Amino acid sequence: MRIHPPRIAALTALAATLLLGGPATAEALAPATAARSHPVLVSVAAVGEICSSDLPAQAHDTLDLIAKGGPYPYKQDGTVFQNREAVLPSQSTGYYHEYTVKTPGSSDRGARRIVTGAKSREDYYTADHYASFDRVDFGC
Repeated sequence: MRIHPPRIAALTALAATLLLGGPATAEALAPATAARSHPVLVSVAAVGEICSSDLPAQAHDTLDLIAKGGPYPYKQDGTVFQNREAVLPSQSTGYYHEYTVKTPGSSDRGARRIVTGAKSREDYYTADHYASFDRVDFGC
């Protein structure tokens, strides 16, 4: 059996999505001729979900500070998050704000953040500096 490179890339993306726990769909398109490879389109949801009890203790500390309105340990905390990576749902500028989640052993702010939306209890956690986000589920 011969596996075509476009198919390998699509299957790799699908497998990564499933391993990370996000929803995914795959749709195979029929080839125009028998000589062409079978391209696969993969649609991946950018935001997953995390139970609040699964957050690291430092994320809970940050959420507590946000609820109190500060004071925050870093001057960047509470600033507008631009969503330049376009991972979170598209909103107008000023909708999202970011806060540092301390990383033990890190000499700087580290990669972990809580990003809040304007809606009540719309909190997102990222452990990889905005490459991916999980919406915090407070009901579990």
